[in-house]
Amino acid sequence: MKGLKKKRRIQVIVVAFVALAGSTALIGYAMRDGINYFRPPSDVVAEPPAARETFRIGGLVEEGSLVRGQGETITFSVTDGGASVPVSYTGVLPDLFGEGQGMIGTGQLVDGVFVAKEILARHDESYMPKEVVDALKDQGVYKDPNEPGS
Repeated sequence: MKGLKKKRRIQVIVVAFVALAGSTALIGYAMRDGINYFRPPSDVVAEPPAARETFRIGGLVEEGSLVRGQGETITFSVTDGGASVPVSYTGVLPDLFGEGQGMIGTGQLVDGVFVAKEILARHDESYMPKEVVDALKDQGVYKDPNEPGS
């Protein structure tokens, strides 16, 4: 009788472990395409991502680089003060998007040009995404909009 209880307990533990491992593997498999890593322009220029890797890039829209083409295609450069990466986007830009403003784009690097599927811009005068602030601070070009004299 004692041996049967011990055997049953071990079987339950093994089945629970297999179920936990299986569910962890399924969650990882489902999320493999949904994880997009953030990279500032300096990192993209220094170490270009693998071909067809989807990632997020962020920084400031470089002054004088915004070009609206025929139709809905827009090109511009994004910079973190250390490097610039050309960006191409087809679609409608957010209302607060503009030169010198913070942005984050999701897409892929194709022949040295970041082809964005989605562009996000700040949502008020003082907001900037944390990743962009960190990248600008790393380059030494961040200015806090809430400080007097900025």
